[in-house]
Amino acid sequence: MGAESIAMFQNAAYLVVAILVVATLYTIFSPMLEGDKLKKRMDSVASAREGLRNSRMEQLNKKAGLRTESKGYIKDMVDKLSLEKLLEASDLRDKLAQAGMRGQKPIYTFYIFRLVLPIAGLLIGLILFVGLNISEWQMLQRIAMTVALTLFGYYLPAIFVKNAAGKRLASIVPVFPDALDLLLICVESGMSVELAFNKVAEEMAENSVELAEEFSLTTAELSFLSSRRMAYENFARRNNHVGMRSVATALIQAERYGTPLGDTLRTMANENRQMRVMAAEKKAAALPAKLTVPMILFFLPVLFIVILTPASMRLMGALS
Repeated sequence: MGAESIAMFQNAAYLVVAILVVATLYTIFSPMLEGDKLKKRMDSVASAREGLRNSRMEQLNKKAGLRTESKGYIKDMVDKLSLEKLLEASDLRDKLAQAGMRGQKPIYTFYIFRLVLPIAGLLIGLILFVGLNISEWQMLQRIAMTVALTLFGYYLPAIFVKNAAGKRLASIVPVFPDALDLLLICVESGMSVELAFNKVAEEMAENSVELAEEFSLTTAELSFLSSRRMAYENFARRNNHVGMRSVATALIQAERYGTPLGDTLRTMANENRQMRVMAAEKKAAALPAKLTVPMILFFLPVLFIVILTPASMRLMGALS
């Protein structure tokens, strides 16, 4: 019994020592096997953010109309002919953005039209005025008309972009003070700037699709650009209006100096509302001058007819 008891005691001791050794080895090598927990967490956060970014961009592509078209043969033609250098246009990207045309495809399309339209104008002028001489003008007049058609074709794309930008801005400016009021309410209710811009974009879609698109783009840029200043500057660059530029400047200063965003938005909303009232008063003041010619051409002749017809009929009756 004594030998058996000693053997059992030794076996138990060996088991305890083995357990301690295994526990020690696990304690030493387990951090190596697990790896860097912080790195894993950062990787998971980065992957989650990338997923959110992709989903957000898909939503913006559907809702705000962000353009991601392929360039195709138009890009190849522009690159081969070096039209960007030959037909260089200053601030073309900003002007196209002001007209609601974003991405690379509108840029290449603009250069293609700037190349094709002058050639078409030149050919039409040569055929109609120089070759066929349908107007029976002198040679100098025909050459002048051909040159005028060529210049008109060259400047026609820029005129089209400018008119499109003007119409787009005219649809944004009247509702912009209301959007600032809504943005002020969202910010003062505790929303972040990104959520506030996104909420305003959703609510203003019925009143102005263009303004909702601008706020959606600004939301995306606030979320993913390295600096909010860049997002505000892009907002001002896409909308060439003094009120919207002043709002962007005020937001940049509030972001830089830490001034209350609610007070800034309230001041900007009041200023833009006053600008809207002043624009309406300006149109009302210019209305009498604009009505002068229509009154002379249309109202006065009818008035004279209504007044003089009975008198002339009575005079003719008396004379007869």
